[in-house]
Amino acid sequence: MSEAQNNQPVFSIEKVYVKDLSLEIPNAPQVFLEREAPTVDIQLHHNSTGVEDGVYETVLTVTVTAKVKDKTMFLVEAAQAGIFVARNIPATELEAVLAIACPNILFPYVREAISDVVVRAGFPPVILSPVNFEAIYQAQRAPQPGAGEPAVQIITPTISH
Repeated sequence: MSEAQNNQPVFSIEKVYVKDLSLEIPNAPQVFLEREAPTVDIQLHHNSTGVEDGVYETVLTVTVTAKVKDKTMFLVEAAQAGIFVARNIPATELEAVLAIACPNILFPYVREAISDVVVRAGFPPVILSPVNFEAIYQAQRAPQPGAGEPAVQIITPTISH
């Protein structure tokens, strides 16, 4: 291998896995008798950390809470993780790879996990709408007058029942 080949940017997926998954149905069995449609709140955030040189873990966490009035029907939280190799990528581009490419890869997995758990819990599926991680990344990078950096990114995409 020539030195030029050794310095080529590398990005690959090593492993995709569910890091954490929880379901709560605090008001069962009465909640299954509810006829009113619930309000559903969806929160999403992601975080990347270095594992070793050129290897990163990205965790995409989605929390779905369904309520009727003040009663929680269910609460599901799924943390979908991936181990990614990202070598010889300039630091300015690496941040974008970890904030855009990695969550984009993980999103279909967490979407399926959430829907599957909700159905197994006896409720209609919650289908997460696509998320534009590039737009989120760009919005976070834009200077916000009078605002500090948010510690956790939270968005609320729409859902369908």
